[in-house]
Amino acid sequence: MASELRVDKIHNEGGDNDSGIDLSTNDNIVLKTANTTRLTMDATGQTTIVGEGGSTTTNLQQGLCKAWVDGTDAAVLTDSFNLASGTDNGTGDYTYAITNDMASVNYCVPTGALYAALQGTFAQATDSYRIKCFGRADSLTAENTTHFVTIFGDLA
Repeated sequence: MASELRVDKIHNEGGDNDSGIDLSTNDNIVLKTANTTRLTMDATGQTTIVGEGGSTTTNLQQGLCKAWVDGTDAAVLTDSFNLASGTDNGTGDYTYAITNDMASVNYCVPTGALYAALQGTFAQATDSYRIKCFGRADSLTAENTTHFVTIFGDLA
């Protein structure tokens, strides 16, 4: 049997704040099961959850993919998240515009491509990134190919 909790307001019945929990005053929302904390959210919105096995915690915002694309060999967004458009700069050379900018250029961009031996990030900016795809191992020349990219890091 699944449990469901639906609330319009969380009210502090026994505390010093009769009007409810005010996250602007450093209060935390804490979810516990069997006296074990499973989730906390602080006044800044940082959410931490207990990881697999219960021995570690994970920062939820830090662990989420911030953008991704399944792009064609012409930089068309077959499917995507947080990307506005793609540009085909030439053979195997693609640039994607990020809808909600990254906080800095220091974000992680794992890439993959069909039938290409090598692909990688060529240039990163807070509002876009550029990748290049190269041919099979025996000929490392630029090659048009379907590619896949994810972005991990902090949003601005």
